Amino acid sequence: MESGGAGELLSGPAGSPVTSKPGGGRGGWRAALFIIVMGFFERIGFVGVSANLITYLTGPLGMSTAAAAAGVNAWSGTVQVLPLVGALVADSRLGRYRAILAACVLYLLSLGMLTASSMMLTASSPPSPSPARLTLFYVALYLLALAQGFFGPCGEAFGADQFTPSDIDDLSAPTLRSSYFNWFHFSMSWGYAIATAGLSYVQDNAGWTLGFGACWTAMVLCLVVFLLGTRTYRAAKQPIDGVQAWVARVFRRSGTTPTDERLLLAPQPEGEGGLIAKLLPIWLTSLVFAAIYSQTSTLFTKQASTLDRHLGTETGLVVPPAALQCLIDVTFIVMIPLYDRVIVPLARRLTGHASGITMLQRIGASMATSCVAMAVAALVEVRRLRVARDAGLVDRPDVALPMSLWWMIPQYVLMGLAAVLGMVGLEEFFYDQMPDALRSVGLALCLSIFGVGSYASSMLVSVIDWATRVKGESWFSDNLNRAHLDYFYWLLAGLAALEVAVFLHFANRYVYTKKAEL
Repeated sequence: MESGGAGELLSGPAGSPVTSKPGGGRGGWRAALFIIVMGFFERIGFVGVSANLITYLTGPLGMSTAAAAAGVNAWSGTVQVLPLVGALVADSRLGRYRAILAACVLYLLSLGMLTASSMMLTASSPPSPSPARLTLFYVALYLLALAQGFFGPCGEAFGADQFTPSDIDDLSAPTLRSSYFNWFHFSMSWGYAIATAGLSYVQDNAGWTLGFGACWTAMVLCLVVFLLGTRTYRAAKQPIDGVQAWVARVFRRSGTTPTDERLLLAPQPEGEGGLIAKLLPIWLTSLVFAAIYSQTSTLFTKQASTLDRHLGTETGLVVPPAALQCLIDVTFIVMIPLYDRVIVPLARRLTGHASGITMLQRIGASMATSCVAMAVAALVEVRRLRVARDAGLVDRPDVALPMSLWWMIPQYVLMGLAAVLGMVGLEEFFYDQMPDALRSVGLALCLSIFGVGSYASSMLVSVIDWATRVKGESWFSDNLNRAHLDYFYWLLAGLAALEVAVFLHFANRYVYTKKAEL
């Protein structure tokens, strides 16, 4: 890496030097910081809706707990699967910059429609919403999913694109990108925390219209920040018609190898059955982790709604159930700097690996942590049910149990730790292992794990609700004091333990595409 007259050294969040080219070259931390700030505002806008969605469905829309949980999981699955479409469109036609612009426009449209639909609710509204209001709500909700379909894979990938071997030292690029992924999630975690704690309180106490309107305002700021950074971004390459060539390559179709394909795709290791076949075992063995994580915005929230949520005296502030999700974000905010600045350098000295530990080791640790989190959640639920019985409140679900909300802190913190390891690790892994021109597709594949995991959770909840229903009660009874969420959590803990064993089998046999990981 040159210095002095050859370039100006910029320091990123982790103190890593980045060389910017003379004459105001683009890329590096200067450009990435705009993307990191944009991610903060985007999370406020999106999570301000998603974090408290189950409360909106069971409240103003009058759905049952099981139906609302299944509905949220189905929508969450769509949110995480649509990035496959958005990434393919971005990498083959639009380019990541224009895909992000399209996402911002869709965000503003959908959040505006959600705000309008909430304004149709009045004190005299019937228990069941009108067809017009319901239609407007669902159209807006799935437009929001489409917006995330473009932003999810392209926003984060566009920031990582600012660190390329053409702009910085070849050996530094993987380390800087790894640090970027950590700090991008650090920024998003602040957005998550504000949305889950602040906006959920506004929605529960000041009204849904004001809460959804605040989400719309956050997206306006997101678009403004993105546009302000335009002159600093590394010039994007024109989309290359290489997606069809890539599909042919990964599925090993017969025929010649196009020139574009040879330029876009690095040779795969001998003996591999194609890129998809190589990544599929890691993708499949991450689904249980994704299904477990989906409980944090559904059943965890309903579980918290039954507890004593007062801060201090009974006349003090009442914590919204969805606000506990901010504990995951607090864990991110605390752990990301600690991981990036302390744990990684220490592990690097021990292992000699640029990122401290390999990406697959990081993912495996997250799966084991999620298993422990589910076991803790089951134990907390066992105590909650015992408190309900001892207090004689089994048949009074409208009365808060004499059990503090803070009993749920450990399961949220453990899930936060699992997310720090797993979410960031999976995103870095799927970005790194894809060809340069198709890295949006790589991140989309990662996001689809959480989409399919949400679908799997939705199906599992629906099947168990049907199979365990006796005299109108099931594991997911609307009266949680007669439900058995503890059984469901134990089931997930067992599946997570099995997942860890299977993942270790495949991870130990995986050969990284990039030499930096060998």
